[in-house]
Amino acid sequence: MLRVLTVSELTCHIKNLFENDPLLLNLWVKGEISNCKQAASGHLYFTLKDESSSIKAVMFRSRGYRLLFQPENGMAVRVRGYVSVYPRGGTYQLYVEEMEPEGTGALYLAFEQLKQKLEKEGLFAPQHKKKLPLLPRRIGIVTSPTGAVLRDMVKIIRRRWPGLQIVFVPVPVQGETAPGEVSRALHWLNRLKACDVIIVGRGGGSLEELWAFNTEIVARSIFASGIPVISAVGHETDFTIADWVADVRAPTPSAAAEMVVPVREEMARYLGLLEGRLMRAIREKLQTCRARLDACRQSRVFRHPVDVLCGFRGQVVDDLFQRLKRAIDQCRLHQQSRLALLSGRLQALSPLATLARGYSICTRVDTGEVVRGAGEVVPGEKVQVELYRGRLHCRVEETVEE
Repeated sequence: MLRVLTVSELTCHIKNLFENDPLLLNLWVKGEISNCKQAASGHLYFTLKDESSSIKAVMFRSRGYRLLFQPENGMAVRVRGYVSVYPRGGTYQLYVEEMEPEGTGALYLAFEQLKQKLEKEGLFAPQHKKKLPLLPRRIGIVTSPTGAVLRDMVKIIRRRWPGLQIVFVPVPVQGETAPGEVSRALHWLNRLKACDVIIVGRGGGSLEELWAFNTEIVARSIFASGIPVISAVGHETDFTIADWVADVRAPTPSAAAEMVVPVREEMARYLGLLEGRLMRAIREKLQTCRARLDACRQSRVFRHPVDVLCGFRGQVVDDLFQRLKRAIDQCRLHQQSRLALLSGRLQALSPLATLARGYSICTRVDTGEVVRGAGEVVPGEKVQVELYRGRLHCRVEETVEE
């Protein structure tokens, strides 16, 4: 009689078959990523497929943090891992331990992804680039304390401008700790305002050796720097993310040292040239002013000032005085005529002219109102009569209305 298995027993049996198959314990599988999503736990879940089949896959956070690139839907990859059964769902899936892009290196893919991301954010934009100081007082150098790079840069700077101060911050330039150390060095120089310009870089090497300068933390530290930064990483043909973010890219560390400070003797010659041009300009200006002064001194005004003031100029003043006097007299006569005309008009309209012809004005004593008819007063009421000369205080004896 056949044994009846539970679902758990069947799933466990199948899981043991998978785990005892040598092929499924460690294998490489290539395909295209789809349905890719990262859980809050950090685990990466996706489906790996080709033209006719698909398999579910998971990459745990402990493995995924080592990835240099970001897996995306549609990306062709090769993965290494093992196949097993997920008991709760009863499904088999691929447990991924390594992943690399198909057809291109993981480092190069990570480089391109970060480059596109930062470019979209504007970290490479020219308007964010700061100008290098013409004559820095202090130069900051962020590089490895070992190797020829530091010695070459210091030697060139000392030769071009002896006595210039150099602030050196030693950091590892490759390895897992390098990006964080370079970032902290840039932050320290900015926080203390220890220099006027910063050179950050290293000598040449492979893509893996230069990788610290292709990381996001270093790129954002360079962009956030308030002090101008020169990127001097590798040889002339080497390009890193730091080169695009920095204010200036130098093809080599030695070129950066030559770029950051001028030759003292050349600067002295240039200043001498400027001094000569300034002195010539001053002399020419003095000659022009002296010529103008001589011309003024030879003019009639300065040679015979009394003749000018008492002669022709005096006649002009007298003429102007007479013209002003005539204008004032004419204006006064015109205003007098206008005043007489207006006075005549006012006199014609004055009530005093009417009173002068024998008329009078009768008003009530109590209210001062003008009495226009006999019916407006009663016998015994006091009134006041205004004459051309003086006034009469009267009492009404009788009223007669017509």
